[in-house]
Amino acid sequence: MKAFFALLIAVCTMATSVAVAREPVRLLVFTKTTGFRHDSIPVAVDTVRALARQAGWQVDHDEDARVFTRERLARYRVVVFANTTGDVLDDAQQAALREYVEHGGGFVGIHSAADTEYDWPWYETLVGAWFLSHPPGLQATQLTFAADGIAPDGRHWQVTDELYNYRRNPRSRVRVVATVDESGYAGGSMGADHPIAWCHEAGKGRSWYTGLGHRIDLYADDTFRRHLLRGLRYAAGESEDC
Repeated sequence: MKAFFALLIAVCTMATSVAVAREPVRLLVFTKTTGFRHDSIPVAVDTVRALARQAGWQVDHDEDARVFTRERLARYRVVVFANTTGDVLDDAQQAALREYVEHGGGFVGIHSAADTEYDWPWYETLVGAWFLSHPPGLQATQLTFAADGIAPDGRHWQVTDELYNYRRNPRSRVRVVATVDESGYAGGSMGADHPIAWCHEAGKGRSWYTGLGHRIDLYADDTFRRHLLRGLRYAAGESEDC
């Protein structure tokens, strides 16, 4: 009889484990703005949805910060701040996001996610760096990835987008994914080492950020889509590569 019950418990445990393993990864894309609002927000959401379908994941999109509670965030593997700006979370919502990440949740920031929550020091740690400025218009230059497999020709990619300068270089605190060449355009203020994308661990969670994503047309570019998918997979814990 004891052997029967032991076998029954083992079978039930295995069934539960399989059910959990088959539960799809779910992402929350958050696009609330209280400052500048990017025209690329709708296409950013659509692009994350398309990449998620490619990976077999599900996506919810919201601009209501009331989603930031412990219970509601527990549904998601990754929270994506897609071109958020300004003060988008109150104190309780900030606490919920911090708890979520530090207990293993993933975070992805796109472009002006770095232009968000300036009064919350932990958020700068999460994103990696805050926005400082950008030259007028769009900039065209060479971007260099730290790893192969994203750019069509090795690690170099000619990109045109709005290229941010950051308040401080994040390199000492993160793993840099890509840099831009300031000599190719006017208005860069970070010098020879200008990171534009990076990743790092945050508590038990993971954070990935790209400064690209201002220009609507960029979201149709295969290189940018590979770059973004790589970040989503890293934040979701599906890959060690970022």
